[in-house]
Amino acid sequence: MSSSPRGGDWRRLLTLGSAALIVVAGCGASATPAPASAGASQAPGASSSAAAAASAYTDPNATDSGGKITVWVDAPRGPAADAFKKAHPEIPIDVNNIQGNVGSTDLQQQFVLFNQAKSGWPDAIFFPSNDDIAWATSSKINYARDLTTLIPDFLKGYSAAANGPCNIDNQVRCVRNDEAQDVFWYNATLFKQWGYTPPTTWEDYQTLGIKIATEHPGYISGFLGDAYAPDRYLWASGCPTNDRLSETSVHIDLTDPNCTRVKSLIDAMIGGKALSPVGIFDPNAAQVGPKLVMSPGAVWWGNYLFRDTWKIPAGQMTATTPLKWSSDTQGYTGDEGGGLWGVSSHIKGTELANTLTFAKFVAGDPAWQVELSTGMPAYGPVQQAWLDKQASAAYFADTAASGAAFKAAGDMVRPNHYYMLYNTGSIWSKTVTPVLTAGQNLSAAWDAFNTELLNEAQTFGYTVQKTGN
Repeated sequence: MSSSPRGGDWRRLLTLGSAALIVVAGCGASATPAPASAGASQAPGASSSAAAAASAYTDPNATDSGGKITVWVDAPRGPAADAFKKAHPEIPIDVNNIQGNVGSTDLQQQFVLFNQAKSGWPDAIFFPSNDDIAWATSSKINYARDLTTLIPDFLKGYSAAANGPCNIDNQVRCVRNDEAQDVFWYNATLFKQWGYTPPTTWEDYQTLGIKIATEHPGYISGFLGDAYAPDRYLWASGCPTNDRLSETSVHIDLTDPNCTRVKSLIDAMIGGKALSPVGIFDPNAAQVGPKLVMSPGAVWWGNYLFRDTWKIPAGQMTATTPLKWSSDTQGYTGDEGGGLWGVSSHIKGTELANTLTFAKFVAGDPAWQVELSTGMPAYGPVQQAWLDKQASAAYFADTAASGAAFKAAGDMVRPNHYYMLYNTGSIWSKTVTPVLTAGQNLSAAWDAFNTELLNEAQTFGYTVQKTGN
């Protein structure tokens, strides 16, 4: 499951430095030339000048194995690597498995050691946490190379929003595996039975959520206890928690109206017993989940949570476009995960060319993105095939409407929200979730959330500004 906690953002369930990095097998690019494989084919979207473009590199001491590549993946991405082996037997590849519970600081330290030794880097990696892209592109580590001129034709397949996390300082430093954009989910069976109309604004969502909880006690309209909660509520509202101004400067301001309106909404819905303090990955979420009537949530909720985890019968859940605040001119949404693939800045020649073939395959080939991945691909040319597969499965109550919502939401992810060295979701889990679980409202945890957010940002070396300019 490419957008589940094991895909792209597992660390949101952990405290910083909670686990050690374990790589099963050898690692790194070999400096010893080997015979190049003959007859290598290009991945979808490759330009005819790919081999020539691959001669560009960042590290003046970059190595070329002559063809063999080493890639690091977590367990859910293992099938992607296997599919690549089947599609490209001409490219020798070592696949090393990274434990899914890797903490960001552990992986970062591993790469610091590689830089000191000037060897050991994987040629390509699926980052266990999206936040890893912050240190991987930093001037201190500079692992993830700029792909802008290396695979320009392939990159045209992404929308600006889909590959937004990879666009850093006008350079494309990774490729997105799957989109994890939030849509608005609701139980169409219950809505019809109870005579409700899906809300289109956040204000209507608040009103209806309280009405549902009053008229049907025990039924809920959202989850607050997991580390994705600030993404689906604060990010969607435009609350500046992750507003990157530069590599060392960030705009954070929880007094911003786009933050306080969320606090007011959540407090009102908690008071009306409309929201659960449980997290979507909690052990007891399987009992609470079937009581969910409506909620903002990622596209991958459909297959991963509703169908596979909570076993909600087919024909009940469906999606519509994200909610809009009444005072906003247009609707925006947040994003919950979606993995990132990085390519090493320490390779050149055939080794780089083969690594780029791998990156394009795992990000854009239907053999992985359509046939094996449950998350909606971020790469545009294969999205419709994935949507057609969902239509054939006929799980959603309204397949056509859900598919249209998935596509529309991809372009509605609110910009100016970046993955940082600190993890806002982990901070939320540390400061907010325990307070909500104890029966209090969001206001009771707001100051602690704000303080810890500022402290974490400063601890990681950011200068915090209260304005975005």
